[in-house]
Amino acid sequence: MQGDTGSALRWWQTRLGVTLIALLSAIPLLWPDVPPLVDLPGHMARYRVQLDGGATPWFDDWYHFDWSLIGNLGVDLLIVPMAWLFGLELGVKLIILAIPPLTSLGLLWIAREVHGRVPPTAFWALPLAYCFPFHFGFANFSLSMAFALLAFALWLRLGRTGHVRLRVVVFVPISVVVWITHTFGWGVLGVLAFSAELFRQHDKGHNFAVAWVRAGVACLVLALPLALMVIWRSGSHVGGQTADWFNWDAKYSWMTMVLRDRWKLFDIASFVSLLAVLVIGLRNPAIEYSRNLAMSALFLLAVYVLLPRIVFGSAYADMRLAPFVIAIALIALRPRPKLTPRMANLFLAASLAFFAVRTAGTTISFWLYDRDYDRELAALDHVPIGARLVSFTSGSCFVVWKMHRLEHLPGLALIRRGAYTNDQWSMAGAQLLTVTYRGGGPFTHDPSQITTARQCRTEFWRPLNKSLQTFPRDGFDYVWLISPPPYDPANLAGLTPVWRDGRSMVLRVDR
Repeated sequence: MQGDTGSALRWWQTRLGVTLIALLSAIPLLWPDVPPLVDLPGHMARYRVQLDGGATPWFDDWYHFDWSLIGNLGVDLLIVPMAWLFGLELGVKLIILAIPPLTSLGLLWIAREVHGRVPPTAFWALPLAYCFPFHFGFANFSLSMAFALLAFALWLRLGRTGHVRLRVVVFVPISVVVWITHTFGWGVLGVLAFSAELFRQHDKGHNFAVAWVRAGVACLVLALPLALMVIWRSGSHVGGQTADWFNWDAKYSWMTMVLRDRWKLFDIASFVSLLAVLVIGLRNPAIEYSRNLAMSALFLLAVYVLLPRIVFGSAYADMRLAPFVIAIALIALRPRPKLTPRMANLFLAASLAFFAVRTAGTTISFWLYDRDYDRELAALDHVPIGARLVSFTSGSCFVVWKMHRLEHLPGLALIRRGAYTNDQWSMAGAQLLTVTYRGGGPFTHDPSQITTARQCRTEFWRPLNKSLQTFPRDGFDYVWLISPPPYDPANLAGLTPVWRDGRSMVLRVDR
């Protein structure tokens, strides 16, 4: 541990200052009543069935919910008390609202434990709390990463203060909690803890071969979830392939997309700014990398390279790690003794300005997405309670930087109107909810709600014209077109519009 530990703490290095800055990261989520994250409405619909407890009898005709111990239960468990206290939608919002501040606190606490105090460059990492995986709505993953960062900071603190026996006791349950929240966070915690312990053992005088073994033994306290993983993945109901290894084009793209949100130029420029800071850390004689955190970042980078794109049927596995490789590398930077107060203030001003600009941009972006949500959700006033609703929204055959985030908006129909929605996932063993409705044929689950103007070569999505022609009319009562792609109006024969706003429509199926 190095750094200027002799002088008085600046306001942004105190516990109060760090906490206030971390809380500011929640600002973009304050206004939207439903956080505009791509997959989140679909997850919220699952919570609606989970919390129903048989109160809505027709849910049993459509879905089956069965509790089981899997490594993907973070928000699913937290929403039980939160919905009881605040209701489902507000409860979910409060949980999601907490994730960016917790992530930011974790990063700043790690920086303090390694450097002795928060360096002026650390705030460059905070906008990565709103990384692309978070925007995608990977709620349990994002929560587990926040927990993993906080747990790693505690691991460092207990090691630094010599409370290794206490660490053995507390990290057995901590590892289980992080794993239950999401397996990915537990894996990242293990990588970070091992890399830090490797250097702690080396600094005690052991060569790297011995330090490697001793670090592995120390990390055995994190191993209990391995048994839980074997139990989970060995079930007869569990499926999902692991595939698409070493897709270098995708890995390069995920790195450039770590801050992907709405405005491509703004997001790419922000990414380049982070790269510039990392390069400055290599070339500027006034700042340096902590070898401890630099090694942690390199370990994570190695895992990122080795991870396939699809793990157990869940896509974007490697993409999720990319922002945290960069975040750990950023908080690895620290001042050298030759850093002048003027230059330290410049680094601080630049990092806080970057944080402020990204926070403002994300706030505006979320406000605009919230307006889109409100406009589309007006359709639900025209959907009867308990309707069998098939929904179609637009996809694209090409990568579009700004995702409209409407793919799982149909989930709100299940929450607010108790209506059937065809956007729930069908991945054996990955979710607690399974779709049992057979009347919808091939239009019962995700991604049947995503349609395109023409057939895509690399996607399973149907063209909207084909979906309108082939969905079973006797299996659904209403059709919801959500900002759909172009289609032939002749395919609406037998459907009566009951609401319309621009291209979006609700249509009743006439029999």
